[in-house]
Amino acid sequence: MPETDLAIIGAGVAGLTAAAEAARLGLRVLVIERMGAGGQVMNVERIDNMPGFPAGISGFELGPDLQERAEAAGAQFMLDTVQGYSSGASGHVLHCEGQDIAARAVLVAAGSRRRALGVPGEDRLAGRGVSHCASCDGPLFRGQPVCVVGGGDSAFGEALVLAQHVRDVLVVFREKQPHAQTALREAVAAQPRIALQAETEVVGIVGEDTVAGVMLRDRSGSVREVEAGGVFVYAGLQAETEFLGGALRLDADGRIVTDTSFGTSVAGIFAAGDIRSGVPYLLAAAVEEGRSAAQAAFRYLSETTLDKETRQ
Repeated sequence: MPETDLAIIGAGVAGLTAAAEAARLGLRVLVIERMGAGGQVMNVERIDNMPGFPAGISGFELGPDLQERAEAAGAQFMLDTVQGYSSGASGHVLHCEGQDIAARAVLVAAGSRRRALGVPGEDRLAGRGVSHCASCDGPLFRGQPVCVVGGGDSAFGEALVLAQHVRDVLVVFREKQPHAQTALREAVAAQPRIALQAETEVVGIVGEDTVAGVMLRDRSGSVREVEAGGVFVYAGLQAETEFLGGALRLDADGRIVTDTSFGTSVAGIFAAGDIRSGVPYLLAAAVEEGRSAAQAAFRYLSETTLDKETRQ
């Protein structure tokens, strides 16, 4: 079974930052990622709040850039899916689809996935008008009306991207006010192709072979159908913690509970990024968390080695 000092699950911003930091500290680092470098930011057209990139950068470029930095520091990468966890003689064992990995310490930075609406028509029309990536699919809806679901940064940012291609964009959200950052709210307000509808939820997606419209329910409880060629869902994130099988303590939202040093309920396992309870969902925070978690793992391994040598 391959062994490493620190296994990092996930190659998002937090995981890649941690990989570079841990490798620079002299640890053998293995990053396990099932898709590609970058995580949730891969589909973001432009990122303006990433430390170290004052001129901005696309999500498609950011992931590979951070991976190159981690590899230059000495980190290794493996394309695989972690399916389970157990304790082992060397500390921890990650059961991957391809092979098992033994690690003296583990950093869980697997991030989150887009939360589904769970409404009729969503699964059936996925990839046929239901999307989570405006920069990928926006041009396919040129000249059509589309609906964006969500009131946060992702929803507003992607609505701005869609407005460059489509006829008009209707942004619906459940709250009385959107919670996107001020700059995005101002940009959306200045875009005549974007309209907002608060205190509204999508209760169904209609269409035969492709999306034709959405069923909206407003605060009064009345339901109406609105024409839409596409539906772009940004209704929050769900932590990717299922593979842990209950091994770690989670909060009510299914995110990993940590102490101030990013340690979890199991000694030698750390967590960083938006899989962690109480995370602020900012890229700058993900960078700092990745770096701090790597340093915490290094201290843990150094102390563990010292304790072992003292006992001998």
